[in-house]
Amino acid sequence: MGTIRRAGMRGRRRFSQAISEGESISLLAAIGSAEGARAAESDGAEAVVVRGGVAGVREATELPILWSTGDSEAAGAEAAGADAWVLVVAGGEDDEGRLEQLQRECLERGLDCVVAVRDEDELRLALDRLDPDIFLLLPPEAEDGGALEHVLALLPDVPAGKLAIADVDPVEESEVEELERAGVDAVVVRSAELGRLSLPRRGG
Repeated sequence: MGTIRRAGMRGRRRFSQAISEGESISLLAAIGSAEGARAAESDGAEAVVVRGGVAGVREATELPILWSTGDSEAAGAEAAGADAWVLVVAGGEDDEGRLEQLQRECLERGLDCVVAVRDEDELRLALDRLDPDIFLLLPPEAEDGGALEHVLALLPDVPAGKLAIADVDPVEESEVEELERAGVDAVVVRSAELGRLSLPRRGG
């Protein structure tokens, strides 16, 4: 059985470093409040994911923060004290130069740029125009129950050396372990699910 990696040390770290250290998959907790961020850190998450207007997250945790609120640029992430920002590729096909500009601004602000893709076309576009270091692999837009299989099908097209994060909302350890065996570096889970993933902590 694989070992899910959990935080064994405090201290703010860059997001990419947090999910690339060690040999096992990292758990990223999607949180909805500052209290949720504190709980996620206590439960061993490697980072927290902010998807909406959540105040006080930086003050609540020393974990890296992935800002995934749908902001059109990275300024909001920087202002909130985040360590990484999600750049969504969808809709950027015909907006010449805009994706590149957003990625450049993100990196210039000192943030990790996490590029979100939902299908093979978006993945190819991201590689051709951005060549990012970190991918966020999203489920299909239709909720047909095939999120895990969809992400696993996308994974082989992610080049070696890139970091891959799965956002499939798994609820079972077996799903997380399947992603780990496939080579996924991190998986987003709801903070309330961290307690269910009761594999031993790494690092104590």
